[in-house]
Amino acid sequence: MDKKDIYEHLAKIYLDASSRKKKKTRGYPKVFKNPFFISLVFVSAFAFILFSNFQKKKALNCELALVLLADTAKINFHFDPARKETYTIHLNKLNLMRFRALAFSVKKANYENIISLRVEFTTPFRERSEIYFKDIPHKWQDYKINLSEFKGISDWSEMSNLTFAIEEWNVKEKRGVVYIDNVRLLR
Repeated sequence: MDKKDIYEHLAKIYLDASSRKKKKTRGYPKVFKNPFFISLVFVSAFAFILFSNFQKKKALNCELALVLLADTAKINFHFDPARKETYTIHLNKLNLMRFRALAFSVKKANYENIISLRVEFTTPFRERSEIYFKDIPHKWQDYKINLSEFKGISDWSEMSNLTFAIEEWNVKEKRGVVYIDNVRLLR
């Protein structure tokens, strides 16, 4: 070996040794090398993505509603002198043009009785439109009907009343009870 080779060999050893002291290799911290930590990060990210998609779908399925009757209403009918029993919600010229549907829950008290329920909207100009729901069930049943199906109403900007009625000729027995709950208008 000549001097040049020895000099290069010594320089190489010296420079390699000095670079180890000055520079530490920059790698990931030990936490990032831990397989448990890596799997925890991936599971958390996956759960976040699923949860955010679930919240988006849930938000898309919700409806905006105006609750007209928060408590349960009771129509107790006894048709000896009466010809019909009603429960009326006064709307006080409420503008319903922004709403698209009426929704409510209803049930009857007597299992054997066959009852039809009339739902009617009235305007201050005496326009009326009604829809009948036949054979009200013994358990709570939700009903949803588009306002466009109330054909007798031409102007929904000022509404007077929403009436639920039971008529003598639409029941099997002369006595009974019908419960109405969760009456709301849906957008």
